[in-house]
Amino acid sequence: MLLQDKVCVITGAGSGVGRSSAELFAAQGARVVVADVRDEWAQGTVDLVTNAGGVAIAAHCDVSNESDVEALVALAVSEFGRLDVMHNNAGVSTPKPGLSFVDHTADDWQRLLGINLMGMVHGCKHAVLQFRRQEGGGVIVNTCSVAGMVGFGGVPYGVSKAGGVLLTKSLAIEVAKEGIRVNGIAPATLLTNFGRDESQAFAERTQEEIDLWGSFVPTGRATSPEECAQALLFLASDMSSNTTGAIIPVDGGYLAR
Repeated sequence: MLLQDKVCVITGAGSGVGRSSAELFAAQGARVVVADVRDEWAQGTVDLVTNAGGVAIAAHCDVSNESDVEALVALAVSEFGRLDVMHNNAGVSTPKPGLSFVDHTADDWQRLLGINLMGMVHGCKHAVLQFRRQEGGGVIVNTCSVAGMVGFGGVPYGVSKAGGVLLTKSLAIEVAKEGIRVNGIAPATLLTNFGRDESQAFAERTQEEIDLWGSFVPTGRATSPEECAQALLFLASDMSSNTTGAIIPVDGGYLAR
């Protein structure tokens, strides 16, 4: 029970890494606020948690809207009394795989930066403000990407994720003396809804897809959401009590090449 009685907010928790984190954190004793812009997906995660005996509530949140994120943190405090862990996980992919730099529109850039980067900024900001009100430190864990550390995938997506990597490191230094830790993970290829058409959400992967995504990394297999959640649990819990400013690759060896 590594997160016993901790209050955890997870954005983008309606599927993928966020859903797996919500299930694992709750199984480890946390009370979880499941936030997503898709209400049905958020409720689906809550149902999985509560059916397993955990505690969770759903919340609608568009992370690109700062007032939504501020309200999300306020909801956690209203329902559970405090905030202990903020998991900034919500993110979107480039609009079309293989789309070149010059073919991305201004709207594409605005969407990627607004959700992937500014969504993380908003989550970090309002978590820090709440931690300061509590005067007892806290933990922020961010879902970053290898695409924010090396060239991998679309340029605008990589730029949005690179901002999250530097945000994690810079903020960690700024708030370290306050007992606030800020860390992140960097997946490579993931078998989630990420980048899929919404009509295909939660559809079973074909073996061809599984093999394709695995072919990009040295281990030969893509990372699962559950594997990301395990790394995030380490960073969210006291197992990593003197770790801050770290980005842990969960990437099948991609960055080691």
